[in-house]
Amino acid sequence: MTAAEREMLRDGAGELGVVLDEAALGRFDLFASELLRWNAKVNLTAIRSTHEIIVKHFLDSLTLSRILNQGSSLLDIGSGGGFPAIPLKIARPDLAVVSVDSVQKKILFQRHAGRLLGLERFTAVHGRAEGLPAVIAERFDCVVARAVSDLATLARLGLPMLAEGGRVIAMKGRQGREEITASRENLSLNRAAVFSIDEVRLPVSGEMRLLIALCPEKSST
Repeated sequence: MTAAEREMLRDGAGELGVVLDEAALGRFDLFASELLRWNAKVNLTAIRSTHEIIVKHFLDSLTLSRILNQGSSLLDIGSGGGFPAIPLKIARPDLAVVSVDSVQKKILFQRHAGRLLGLERFTAVHGRAEGLPAVIAERFDCVVARAVSDLATLARLGLPMLAEGGRVIAMKGRQGREEITASRENLSLNRAAVFSIDEVRLPVSGEMRLLIALCPEKSST
């Protein structure tokens, strides 16, 4: 990571309300280098440059920080190379993070990165989201996904993993509001409702990110 890229990450994080100290910036630098090194042999992400990793993975992941309470527990479903799980854990050591993906090579990379970066209370689990309630006893304040495209599917997978008062967060682009409209009936069938929508403009790229929070649908009785 060049000095300019390091500054871009620090300033971009600051725009999102996240303060990165030198130790955190060093971990991000190491994580980016290791991601590129592994990616040359194992296909972890289609993104191939440090600049794109910072903008499309690191800063995008950090948009979630503003809606996560101090000390929250987080489950990341379909995390791929570790996004948003690992950037959030680097920036927010107070979080307890469990990251899940069905592709073993991606989980092996995440475990390697977690050890290399010295991340405490970070666990990478190889498995499918459908089977999580049977293999993970813990329940979480937040269940998040970037890779699960359908809101109703995310609700079906995420709601069983929530602690009392928890939320499922879908990270969406500009089309997110249209997806909500199209998914309302299926969300209701999965006993889910839209709790809130946070709009965040991504630093550097200026793209819009919608953070759609889902919660269990209230009983009518």
